[in-house]
Parts: sequence; structure tokens; C-alpha cells
Amino acid sequence: MSTSGLQVAMTVDAPQGCRPAALSAENEDSIESITWSSPGDTDTATEEFGASSELDDGGVSPVFGTGSSTRYRFERDADGTCVCEIVEHADCPLTDVRAEHGQLHLTFYAPNVETVRTIVSDLRERYDGVHLQHLRQSGDPDGEALVVVDKSRLTDRQQEVLETAYEEGYFEHPKEANASELADQLDISLSTFTEHLAIAQSKLLDALVDDAAR
Repeated sequence: MSTSGLQVAMTVDAPQGCRPAALSAENEDSIESITWSSPGDTDTATEEFGASSELDDGGVSPVFGTGSSTRYRFERDADGTCVCEIVEHADCPLTDVRAEHGQLHLTFYAPNVETVRTIVSDLRERYDGVHLQHLRQSGDPDGEALVVVDKSRLTDRQQEVLETAYEEGYFEHPKEANASELADQLDISLSTFTEHLAIAQSKLLDALVDDAAR
């Protein structure tokens, strides 16, 4: 049976109010296997996660230990504003959630690109540092990612310029925004905008060429 859809991997930098992300920033070990439940008749969600180190946080309670890791539990408001709830409200159940160095890592499946765009847009209204890591198309026999983002190739400013240009329709034909407008929006000069954009595009093209040559 043929299927369509996308596997999505995404990160959110230091989402405010996310206890697992905050704990991962304070400890060397990553926070793994984050899960939660929220009964429909309450405004409180129960959340659990695993950690290999002992956590000194009065807000979380250990519920199970194996010697190499401990399962912790805490309660939070289920108000629909946390990262995981925003994704799942788009009818995309999360399959893997973990936190490392203050960054939340998410994996889920979406029916189409428009759904992914909606999720990214909703997250960016509330959180800074929302990044797509890859999109993988269903049915690809080689399991190749459609889009792979190596953030180490770009500076934060280059990535911001590139993402803003894309989101505002700079690459559409005809263009939905011009360089001067985008430079003003980013509060930088036109020459700085065009320089950052050119360098960012060059780095991404180099990455594509490198991948094709392997």
C-alpha cells in the first residue's frame, strides 16, 4: 500500500517554561524519552522523562530507577502553550522527544508540507530558535532526507537572514518582498543583508554539491 507524508525532525532552543529543556541545560546528561498525559477533565498534565544522572530539582520526583537511569515525574499546566502540545494540536503525535544542552529535540510525522509550515509558524509565534533539522519523504527507498540543515555552516545572523527571506517570499516568482524591505525588517543595512544572504546561499549550495559528490 502506497503512503504519503513526511518524517520531521525539529529543534527548539531553550523553550521558556519547558522543565526538561531547562534541566538539560543545567546537567551534562541529556533528558530522554519525554512523555506526558493530560486527562480531558483537568488543566494539569503529568510529564515523565529519563535521566542517567541524579537530578537535584524539587519540582521533579523519581518514580523508577534501574541503576543506570532514573525515571522522573512532574506536573505542569496543560494550557496548550508548550512545544509538544502545539505540535500535537496539529494532529501530529510526537514519536520522540528529548532535551540536550537546553535544546528540545522533536520527531513526528506530518501528512504534508503545509502542516509542517503551520506548526513551525505557530511555534515561532511563541518561541525563538525553531529549526527544522530534516524532512524525510514517505516511500523513499534509500531513506534519504529531503532537507538536511547543518547549522554549523551558517552563523546565527546568516540563518536569520535566510529564514526571513524565505518566509517573506523573497525567493518567490514574482518576489513578494524586496531586499530593502527585509533589511529594514531585520534592522540591518541593505549591503549587510545582501552579503549575509549571498554567503548563506553559497554555503548551502556547497553542502548540496558535497552531498551529490559522495
